[in-house]
Amino acid sequence: MEALSIGYGRPHRDGAVLDLFTTWVHRTPDAPALIDGEHVHSYAELDRLADSVARTLRGKVGPGDLLGVCLGHSVSLVAVTLAAAKLGAVHLPLGPRPGERRLRAVAEQLRPVCLVGAPDLLPPGGERLPLDLPTGGVVAALTPGEQVRVPAGTHYAVLTSGSTGTPKAVAVTEPALGALLHWYRELTGLGPGSRHSLLIGVAFDPHLQDLWAPLTAGAALVVAPEAVRWDTGALTDWWREAGITVSVLPTPLAEPVLGKPWPTGLALRHLMIGGDRLRRAPGPDVTATVHNAYGPAEATVVTTVHTMAPGGDHGAGAPPIGRPIPGAIVLVTDQDGRPVPRGVPGELRIGGRGLAAGYLDPELTARRFVGAPEGVDGTDRVYRTGDRVLMRADGLLEFQGRLDDQVKISGVRIEPGEVEAAFERDPRVRRAVVAAEQAPAGGVRLLAFVQLDGSDEGGVSGEGGGEGGGVDAGADPARLLDAVRPWLPEQAVPSAVRLVDRYPLDANGKVDRAALLAAAPPQPAGEDGDTPVERTVLKLCRELIGRADLGPTDNFLASGGNSLAAARLLEALQSEYGIRLRAPLVLRQPDLRALARLVEERVDALTTTA
Repeated sequence: MEALSIGYGRPHRDGAVLDLFTTWVHRTPDAPALIDGEHVHSYAELDRLADSVARTLRGKVGPGDLLGVCLGHSVSLVAVTLAAAKLGAVHLPLGPRPGERRLRAVAEQLRPVCLVGAPDLLPPGGERLPLDLPTGGVVAALTPGEQVRVPAGTHYAVLTSGSTGTPKAVAVTEPALGALLHWYRELTGLGPGSRHSLLIGVAFDPHLQDLWAPLTAGAALVVAPEAVRWDTGALTDWWREAGITVSVLPTPLAEPVLGKPWPTGLALRHLMIGGDRLRRAPGPDVTATVHNAYGPAEATVVTTVHTMAPGGDHGAGAPPIGRPIPGAIVLVTDQDGRPVPRGVPGELRIGGRGLAAGYLDPELTARRFVGAPEGVDGTDRVYRTGDRVLMRADGLLEFQGRLDDQVKISGVRIEPGEVEAAFERDPRVRRAVVAAEQAPAGGVRLLAFVQLDGSDEGGVSGEGGGEGGGVDAGADPARLLDAVRPWLPEQAVPSAVRLVDRYPLDANGKVDRAALLAAAPPQPAGEDGDTPVERTVLKLCRELIGRADLGPTDNFLASGGNSLAAARLLEALQSEYGIRLRAPLVLRQPDLRALARLVEERVDALTTTA
């Protein structure tokens, strides 16, 4: 009888979360808990800060209340996260720059009892309480009205992209997070003396693993400088200087690191990678154990992992996503939800200990969390991931892509429908269709095809906002992009907008996104540079961003550049000219001409000192 595509993780062990942190506060009160540059905060100090925040909020925020946190990596973020747990509140991480309109939408739809952040960031209205924190200027804004119902026992909620234009909020219980943290601490050997990076974006659910794992192990949590998110050289230098022993990286940042010679002198023992399909295995010179992790927010960060030991031959292709972690159950199913034989691709469904309680939307929960099929033991429900996978004969899972329109940009799941809805809030826009294509710099980029209100019913128009369709000066693609940025996370902002008069349809009467991508006219060539360096910078940026129309006066970020493209630009400039530039300096340049001048200055300085 053929073996079915069902996999069981070994028995899990439950683990506490806040109680473990408190244990280390009593056991090692003076040990470093959080390191941010030159500032070191002990376990006792961090506990006192969290208690101070909890005292300020007690009686106004209680068990089951949503506490939205709009803070970046800092001691304030960690103290507020601990305070939420002390209050029994549901931590809702939103990131330091969630966008004014997106934040307002969250406040109106989820109605969290409290939002914490900088005063000018938070929506107006309601009582405001200043919080006594080292970073200063942080307030708690109490919001009026009744919040949505939150499942009992929820420890945190995290937003994922929603196809209706409204973000979906996933509710995760403390037992599910505790079991994950126990496995992760055991896997990486985290303990006193270990140093774990705090690097993953705050609104991205692996951030919760990043933050809680070291604090429940007696280890030190080390805040990563902003530059490391853009610059792989800065990242590996920081690993060395900060003595990082365990780190988690999003796939788009990890791949360039694995593509270069492995740095010497690192204390790094474990590197976990996740968020997108990993396309390269570590080379034999990598001295850390590399874990390729897979898991949706709906199954508490990690569901499967494939571990690659240092110095091994791990093959040249994309590594598998591995086997289920303790307590997880995975099955590959056909369209009717029945497990398929091993070797046959299908949809991945997940059950077991790590399953989230559901969404803060009962109807959506009922659609995506369904009953387990016959023959699957140990779980009465499974989550439909929408991911296409294959289980090999040896039980290893291989990731093959999405079954629906959902895509991943820089490790973040994006529903094109949410991006389309953001465009359609603009009164100038009749309709928007968002499609994904492979970006020249690697990974995926989004393109928006926008039909303006009052446009003709003619053919497809070009990109750039110039010709046809009744375009006025206020509705050019750049302004349309500016209008959607406040509604969307950074990764969901399209690289370009193309104005169209109509949409091609497929045989089922649906918009044919592939035809839209194929029919788009070639981009006009941008203006050439005035100097050899300027021409080289333009050539590199055009290739990395996929915009042939880029000119010297265009801004890298505003033209569709992202963190992955920026990292590859820095590597290309170093290879071409032998100079080392830091990402923040490059990204501060107003346009590509200024960037070229910066390169020229560094080359001249290098020549002078040679």
